Parts: sequence; C-alpha cells; structure tokens
Amino acid sequence: MNRRQLLKLMGFSGAVVAVSGCGGAFGGGSAGGEGSVKVGLLIPQSGVYSPLGEDMRRGWDLWLEQNGGTFGEYEVDTVVADEGEGPQTGVAAARRLLNEERCDVIVGIVNSAVALGIVDMVNEAQKLLLVANAGAGDITAGQVSPYIWRTSFTNAQVARAMGAHMATLDLSGGVYVVAPDYAAGEEAVDGFTAAFTDAGGTVAGQSMPPFGTTQDYQPVLSRIRNSGAEATYSFFAGSEAVTFVQQYNEFGLADEVPLYGSGFLTEGQVLSAQGQAAVDVRTALHYSTELDSEANSTFVEAYEGAYSAAPTVYAVQTYDAAAVLDQALRGADALDGDAISEELSGLDVLASPRGEWRFDGQSPHQEMYLRTVESVDGSLVNAVTDSLGEFGQSS
Repeated sequence: MNRRQLLKLMGFSGAVVAVSGCGGAFGGGSAGGEGSVKVGLLIPQSGVYSPLGEDMRRGWDLWLEQNGGTFGEYEVDTVVADEGEGPQTGVAAARRLLNEERCDVIVGIVNSAVALGIVDMVNEAQKLLLVANAGAGDITAGQVSPYIWRTSFTNAQVARAMGAHMATLDLSGGVYVVAPDYAAGEEAVDGFTAAFTDAGGTVAGQSMPPFGTTQDYQPVLSRIRNSGAEATYSFFAGSEAVTFVQQYNEFGLADEVPLYGSGFLTEGQVLSAQGQAAVDVRTALHYSTELDSEANSTFVEAYEGAYSAAPTVYAVQTYDAAAVLDQALRGADALDGDAISEELSGLDVLASPRGEWRFDGQSPHQEMYLRTVESVDGSLVNAVTDSLGEFGQSS
C-alpha cells in the first residue's frame, strides 16, 4: 500500500470536497495552466503584523528571483492575500484562495489561530498548507494532517532551547518567567519551565500580563526585583517586545537581572525600535543575520541588495518554504496535497541560510543559537554567541 492509498484508508482523501474548483492534477487541472503551479501567499498586509508579512513576501520573492520563477518545471503563479490580524480576516482570505483563486498550495500565515482555523478547510480541499511562521504546536501535532507542514518553529521548541541553556548557568536565586497571557505565551512558558526545571533549575516566580492591552509593566518588573531571581526569561513579540525591553531597562533591571528570551524578543524591526535598551539581551532562535556560513553570507548579501534591509527569521522561513516546494514538485506527479505531501515526507537534510535542518513530524528539527544583542558599526545585531544544539517539535 502506497502513501496515497494509506491516506485514503485513514479518511483524509475520502473527505467530501466542500471547496469547489481547487485545481487538479499535473497536465491540465491546475488553475495556473499546464506546467504551472498556483500558490496562495497568505500573509499580513495590514494591521500590527504587516512588517512580518513584508519580510515573508520578500523572502518568497527573492527565492523565485534567484531560481527563474519556477519550482522544478512548473512556472510559479503567486497570488498574495491579506491575512490581517486574526481568523476573522485570515480564514476568509484562505477560503478565497482555495475557492475563487483555485490555488494548488497555500504558504505563509503568521497567526496560529488562522492556521488552526483553516485545518478542516485544507483537509477537505486536499491541498497543501505550508506554514512559514505560526508557532502553535497543535498545527503539526494535536491537529496533525498529511496536508499541513511547517518550515518555521514551535513556540515550545524555541523556549526549550533557552530553558536547557539557562539551567547550565549559575543562577542559584532562580529565574523569573514572564510572557503575555495567550496561547503562544502559555506554550513558551510551559516549554521553558519544563526544560529548565527538568535540568535542575528553579523558577523564582511567574507573571502572565494580559495580551495586547498591557502598556505598563512596572508591577511585573517590581515582582521580578522582589523575587530575588538572578535572571529573567521572557516571551514577547512585536510592540509588546519593544515596550517590555525599554521599560525593563528604564526600571534599572537590565544591570541587576540579565534578560533572556525567545528570539522574537529582539528580531527585525523590533530591535531597531528598542534601541540601546536591547544591548546585552540574550535570546534563542534558529536564525541570525550574523551566522558565519557561506550560505547565510550569500543570502544576506542578496537580500540587502534587493531590499536595502537586513533579513529576518520571517524572511528565511518563507525563503525555505519556496525551496522546499521546489524540491517536492520536482518529484511529485500531481499538484494535489497527497502527491506533494508524499514528496515532502521523503526529503532528507535541507540546506538553508539558518543551517541544515530536516522535517521531524512535519515541522523542522533544527539548530538553535544563543544570540546576544550587540552594537556593531553603529547598528544593533543579534550576534551569535553559541550553539544551543538541535531541537525538534517534541524533543
């Protein structure tokens, strides 16, 4: 029994297709025409996540520019749709990509709620969803589907790497843990705490301020100071990361209680907005512009040449999504989700600006790096301090 027959036996391919006109097999069924593949790039183009969407679009476009606009022998027709800020806009956009645009594949998605919100839709359409950012573990675990793969990370995966590292430090007073009170924050707290305490670390306290509404972190900062903790682990992104890091520094904690976090704390435009307050903040992530490799140097040079800006992890993850699709479509005999998924499951180690990685449970098993914010020639960068080892979504 081959993979496609097995999927049908499991019921995935036997589902009634509720989305009409979703493309078809190679040789005439694809909406993009014979010899073409139509990809829906679902990314934020408006709202608070639009900077991430811009980085993702740039990573996608750069790969296509460097590779003649093709995946194997397929011409790539990209249709960009606005994910917005959440499921209300993102799920509707995904439905349009499948139903009206008749896309063969959907790539992108920043918000985990959007990714989880279109699981049934993707399964019914039997089309591939390649998540290039959203970090909820359930995307490729609790709601695992043969049609859903990821080229990014899980929230707990990144946090575990930092937890394991901080357990090796001399932090007898313990670590204070802080993250916003929503799903991603909870996953990061759970991942960090499990890895840290399993390795002998002590949690000195924990705070989870309201997500999206907290502007004054002084009560949390006071609790950190009064806890006796010798370091802080935090998970914040976007504007909350800017505010937290700046207030942490203004409160006088930066010199007393070193600040650590998942890499989104100091990534991309967030770091520029934080300014000098971010210097010496340490984070864990699977990419930095400062990685010393030929692949990364070439990528950074090309990206900066094309966009006059430094690449981010969001750009790399989408750049890799294009590379992964290219490899899969070179071997697939059709554009349906079963055929592409079958090829993805056979891929070995994948080369990338982030370093080599591989799929493990349809999500990357990859190296994590310890990064320290430094000022280099007047610019802030996430300097690579050390390797934290390789981590998968469950190990």
